[in-house]
Formats: sequence, structure tokens, C-alpha cells
Amino acid sequence: MLVVSFAPCGCRGNTEGRERGALRSEAGTIMCFFLRKACCLQLAVLGLLSVSAFSYEIAPVSGGGKIEGKVTFQGTVPIRKIIPTKDREVCGGPRDEPQVRVGAGKGVQDAVVYLKEMPKGKAWGAADKVPVLDQEHCIFKPAIQVIRPGKLEVTSSDPILHNTHGFYGQRTAFNLALPEKGVRITRELPRPGLVRVECDAHGWMLAHIYVADSPYYALTGDDGSFRIDDIPPGNYTLVATQYYTGDTETPVTVTGGQTAKLSIELKKK
Repeated sequence: MLVVSFAPCGCRGNTEGRERGALRSEAGTIMCFFLRKACCLQLAVLGLLSVSAFSYEIAPVSGGGKIEGKVTFQGTVPIRKIIPTKDREVCGGPRDEPQVRVGAGKGVQDAVVYLKEMPKGKAWGAADKVPVLDQEHCIFKPAIQVIRPGKLEVTSSDPILHNTHGFYGQRTAFNLALPEKGVRITRELPRPGLVRVECDAHGWMLAHIYVADSPYYALTGDDGSFRIDDIPPGNYTLVATQYYTGDTETPVTVTGGQTAKLSIELKKK
């Protein structure tokens, strides 16, 4: 706290001027001190955000179990109206886009299912080719994917400018200009979490990339089914998530050599 003592009313002239100058100098010094502290704190926070939270440990799994299940959505499928406002010769005309892709038996296609906060377990397995995010007729393909921390290749099959912008929350993960067909740019996604992808040139475009923090994940099939295997016996929380409905958490116990069966219903929060 800055305490300022005012001189008696009888003080005038040079004495008063010197005191005012001293007070301004002291206030300026204190202000600089706090600004430096705030700057250092901001840099520290940014540094923490830039450090990957990935701490999964690969360890042998003895007598592992499985989880099998189905993710469903019972309500009326919400529809998003897409009205392209530019580059219509490539992007096409108005269309309806379901917010939840529902197949046979109300199964949710392309829901992401994973075990929450797995400290250790099976290896990731052989690395696949670098995952790709394409843009075709002003639609991201695939619209939803799960990848391990690492490289992502962004490309465009459209002969127009796309500005592909990925976000971890509000923080930019990548921001890429793809001015013509066939351009390919590789970027790193080192930190687990949800990356929302938009196109700054075509505001209706949207995709989601889930960067996994362990190999215990699955993407549901056309009928909403999934399977996760080689799980160490124990009690876990299984998360089923979809960008419209959000997360649904389910406790599950995995027993060695056995399969736990789950039925998960997604609802809009």
C-alpha cells in the first residue's frame, strides 16, 4: 500500500515542489515494480500453458480386461443450417448438418470415448502415418478425429483460400493460410486436449481434434459401438464426449480377463 502524507498548509515554494516531485517519483517506482511483477506472472502462466501435461507411463499390463459398449442419443437430432456466403462455386449451396450423427439403434457415430487420467498402461502401438485434416468443398474431413500428441498435416483439396485456425480453448494452436489446392503444412499438437478447428475465411466450417493423453481411447463406429482393450484391472472413469452434447462420465470396474459392458446415453447439458 502507498501511504502519502500531505504537508501542512503553510508549506509553499521549493519545499512543496520537491515533495511533490518525490511523491511522483515514489509512485512511479512502485508502479513499475508491480508492472514488472505482472509481466513476470503472465510469462510464467504462458510458460505453464506451453508445457505439455502429458505424463502417461508405458508399463507392462498383466491380465488386462476390456470395455465394450454402445453410445446412444435418444432425443431429436438437432440440425444446424449451413448457408455459404462466399465461394459458392466450390462450397455449394445451403444444407442441413446434424449436430449429432445418429445411426442404427440410435447409435452415435464418431463419439470419442476414453479412460480419464490413466497414469500408466499399454504402449501406444506402432505409429500410423501422420494424421491429416483436409478441406473439401469447404467441409473439414474428417470432422472429428482422435490423435496421439505429435504431428498433424493440414491440407486443402479446394482451389480457394482457406485460413485454417485451431484452438486449445481460446489459445491458438495453429493458424495457417492455404491459398490453393494441394498445399500441405505440418504442425505439432504436443498437448493433450480438445482442439477446435475453424476457417477464418468460411465461418461455418468446424472440426474437432481430440489429442489423447493415453492409448486408452476409441472413436465410435457407425452404430455407436466401441471397444477398449488391454486395460489393467481396477476402477476407472470412462468419458464419452461429443462436441454438441459435451462429456458424459461413467464409473467402470475392469476385471482381469473379462469384458465390462456399458451402455451410455448422451444428453445435451
